[in-house]
Formats: sequence, structure tokens, C-alpha cells
Amino acid sequence: MKISEILKSKEITVSCEIFPPKLGSELEKSRQVVADMAALKPDFISVTYGAAGTTAKFTTELAEEVEHCGVASLAHVTCVSSDEESLDAYLSELKANGIENILALRGDMPQGREPKRVYAHASDLAAAIKKKGDFCIGGACYPEGHPEAASVGADIDALKIKAESGCEFFTTQMFFDNEIMYSFLSKFQRKGINIPVIAGIMPITNAKQLSRSVSLSGTTVPRRFREIVERFGDKPAAMRQAGIAFATEQIIDLIANGVNNIHIYAMNRPDIAAEILSNISEIRK
Repeated sequence: MKISEILKSKEITVSCEIFPPKLGSELEKSRQVVADMAALKPDFISVTYGAAGTTAKFTTELAEEVEHCGVASLAHVTCVSSDEESLDAYLSELKANGIENILALRGDMPQGREPKRVYAHASDLAAAIKKKGDFCIGGACYPEGHPEAASVGADIDALKIKAESGCEFFTTQMFFDNEIMYSFLSKFQRKGINIPVIAGIMPITNAKQLSRSVSLSGTTVPRRFREIVERFGDKPAAMRQAGIAFATEQIIDLIANGVNNIHIYAMNRPDIAAEILSNISEIRK
């Protein structure tokens, strides 16, 4: 089922994300992650795409596995991994396996490799996909502005181009301060972009995970969450519980304020996704 249809048909949606393995020998373990995540009945599961498409084959296989489990899948693809020939092949494989949804991203290039330049921006990639098949296309957005954008306003101008190029929904980068999300949505709507925005929430369950996430995304960490990490970061069980509670509180506040589409960056941890979904089970109904 197309994600655009899911977003229209349900008042509240909750989706999850998984990433494929780097080695084929780990594929069976990843299939079990898919089965466990699908058993939670998310509205869809997105499957990431390794830097420069290094896990593309596994992305397709796991997205197909998601579909076999009765859940809609969202397969990622990046500009830096794509030229016209490789994109055609990838789209043909997705279509052959009943995968209708694609997240079009610019992507980050591994060190020491030059990116392909056929599609310079995610909007170019979205436009190319739109021409090549009947896919539902999503894009990424940054509530605090893309790190390379001149300003949040300039970044939202770029999002409008993405929407005009074929994106039917956006999923946000992780954020930890809901007020930043509300400010972003206000600017987004004033720009006249009328497509759904899915709020991306990452449960931080260990201190190292926070440092790594912030270094990659530049996301602002509010004082009250820094204090949680400072107090519980060296106590794994307590930090796990606190991180799940913080993510749950974020989600409840978002839904209470009308942000009804939630995406959980579950980091291949169905157990963490399960606890969050249990915490909002009645709200989700």
C-alpha cells in the first residue's frame, strides 16, 4: 500500500526504521528483526540504504521481507549512489517485488570516494523516479535546517522544490525539542507546502548513542535531556528506561498538538519500539 494512502486514511500513524546488514552472512538475523518489528503492526517500515548504495541489494531484500510480513515498506535510495542505469535497475527490482514506496535522499558519500553527479539534489532524484514509475515518493527534512543550508528559510524553499518534484510526504531528521518542530511546521505551512510531515523520533538508550547521533546530525539537545544522560548515562538499564520514557513523552506531546504521524528510528531494536508502542497503545487507537 502506498504511504500517501496510509497517511490519508489514518488519523494517527506510527512507523519504524531498520537498516540492512553490511554482510550477507548477517541477512538471516536482519530477517528476524523484520519479523519482530512487523509483529508490532507499525503502519510501515522503512529500510535504509548504505552509504553510496553499499547495501542496496539487502535493502531490496529486506523491503520485500517487510511486504511478505503484511506491512508496507519504504525503500531508501540516494543521489550519490545513482546514475540513470543503476536507478532504472533498482526501480525495476522494487517494482517486481511489489514495493511501492521510495524515500529519495541525497545521501552521504563514504570517505575517499567521489560521488556520482547525475542527480545533484534529492529533488532531481525524486523527479527522475516520478518519471520512471508509479511510486509514492518521500523526502527528508530537517526541523533545525539542513546543516549545509544558508538558513531554515532557504532550506524550506528547497523542500518546496522537492514537493514540486514529486515528493508526497517528508520525514524529519531526529529532534529532541518539540518546540523546534512546531516552529518548523509553522514556517513550512506558511510557505504553502501542503504535504504531510512525519516526525522522526530517536529513542536514545545509551550515552554513546547520543554523542554519535549529535555529531552526525548537529541536532540540538535540550538541557533536560542532557541532565538525563548525565544522571543515568553510566547505568545502562536506567538510561534505557529513561530514553524510552523521554521518546514516549515527545510522541505524546506531538500527537496532543496535532502532529499525528510519528516515525521511530528504532536502530534495529524491536524491543525498544515495542515498549514505546505499548506506552502509546490507547493513544494510537
